[in-house]
Amino acid sequence: QLQLVESGGGLVQSGGFLRLSCTASGAELNNYDIGWFRQAPGKEREAVACKSETRSGGSTAYANSVYGRAAINIDPAKNTVYLQIPYLEPEDSGIYYCAFRPLLSGRCVITTPQAYTVWGQGTQVTVTS
Repeated sequence: QLQLVESGGGLVQSGGFLRLSCTASGAELNNYDIGWFRQAPGKEREAVACKSETRSGGSTAYANSVYGRAAINIDPAKNTVYLQIPYLEPEDSGIYYCAFRPLLSGRCVITTPQAYTVWGQGTQVTVTS
């Protein structure tokens, strides 16, 4: 069965750099929409980025909160997707999750968590001010 495991979280200073990993087992990364989400205490889970890859191409999208900063990339050989965020601020703190859903159109979009069907356990990110 498809399983997702996040890693790379921790304590980071403001202005620092974050690199998270999401490794999938039980399925290939192609033909899925791959999403990164985060959830801070007392707040709803929100989308951060998404990415899809097919033989004919792919797409990437970012939430307004990280647009111009974040980067999502895939390493097919390792079956791993990465999320990188530079210039971190305390508002970036939270539990970060990766999630998959079946590829529908070949172009991912920023959407609600309810659209995704498989989730990792999450990794905590704390950005100090």
